[in-house]
Amino acid sequence: MRNLENAPRIYVGTYGQYNSGSLFGKWFDLTDYTDLKEFLQDCFEFHRNELDPELMFQDWENIPDFLISECSLQKEAFAYFEATGEMDDETAEAFEIYCKQINYWPSNGYELEDQLESFRECYRGFFGGSMKDPELEYAYQYVEETGLLSGMPSTLEKYFNYEAFARDLFLEGYSEYEGHVFADY
Repeated sequence: MRNLENAPRIYVGTYGQYNSGSLFGKWFDLTDYTDLKEFLQDCFEFHRNELDPELMFQDWENIPDFLISECSLQKEAFAYFEATGEMDDETAEAFEIYCKQINYWPSNGYELEDQLESFRECYRGFFGGSMKDPELEYAYQYVEETGLLSGMPSTLEKYFNYEAFARDLFLEGYSEYEGHVFADY
């Protein structure tokens, strides 16, 4: 994990307790478990006083919504947390956006390694710098990296319309989410 402050946690109660008017449960730190089976065993052990408890995830922290619902946790969650734990915060944020809004993991059926590879190919970086316009900032970088204007006389280069170029880039080929830029393929 990047740090304990951002550790994924779930407050686990049961539907039986909830329907009886009780919110009795416990916060479980997912960093204490290696997989879903181990986590669920501990949850059922905690609620062993109930005959056939039906677990209810009443609250959670630092878990993307595409991995959890009130009654289930994706088995891929533990591999996801391990992978994002090795990333810096900015990259982990971008990967969450990619999984949630671009490539719809884990419902897309990809294995985590395939999802990570696809993310690495598409992610262009975070552009939230001094320009305050991520699309325009990326357009400047794109022009610089590709050498698009190299060989052009400097007197003509200053007439290049970066705003229009950025608009065209993001109409076809690139997407921006919260300052993170992704290639659309």
